[in-house]
Amino acid sequence: MAIVAPSLLSANFLHLERDCKMLDASEAEWFHLDVMDGRFVPNISFGPMIIKFIRQTSEKFFDVHLMIEEPEKYSEEFMKAGADSLTVHAEACVHLHRNIQQINQLGMRAGVAINPHTPVSVLENIINDVYVVCLMSVNPGFGGQSFIPQSLDKIKALKSLIESKNAATLIQVDGGVSEKNAAQIIAAGADVLVAGSAVFGSSNPAVTISKLKSF
Repeated sequence: MAIVAPSLLSANFLHLERDCKMLDASEAEWFHLDVMDGRFVPNISFGPMIIKFIRQTSEKFFDVHLMIEEPEKYSEEFMKAGADSLTVHAEACVHLHRNIQQINQLGMRAGVAINPHTPVSVLENIINDVYVVCLMSVNPGFGGQSFIPQSLDKIKALKSLIESKNAATLIQVDGGVSEKNAAQIIAAGADVLVAGSAVFGSSNPAVTISKLKSF
């Protein structure tokens, strides 16, 4: 059974506390928090201050996804804001192993994300050092995009790499995840489903989360 990590990017920010409390009471295990800087991706979302406020609504696992350049400058701030895991993009890190070491040394669990065009092979030398790999199944920056079908093969390739290295790394899939494709994604090897629009765009988000947990 996969972990469900609803993305707060799709929440109603006018009623953010309400949506956070709904997630806290739901079957979702993780809060997925997308941080965008307008440089690495063409959108700006929120930063440590908002996460610190969101942390007041729940003690669940806070999965912070940094879609930003120079993430090493802000890692400590996100730790202080309440991040349990911190995911950086391989494409944004000149010294990826150093970034991972920094996150682990700060007491958080390190994650690495890769964009749709980035091959799984870039993870070969760091896979044993990361808690989770976030496979982007859409181009990052905006919610509501369609799942890229080739991502299923990429999940399988990553699963093979993890097994070949005898690693315990979780596979997270982010982008276009819904009730329609969740079973396929899990069958391919995914451990964590990030769902934004599918959850917050539904008439009953808590029920949608339950359905995602049922696959």
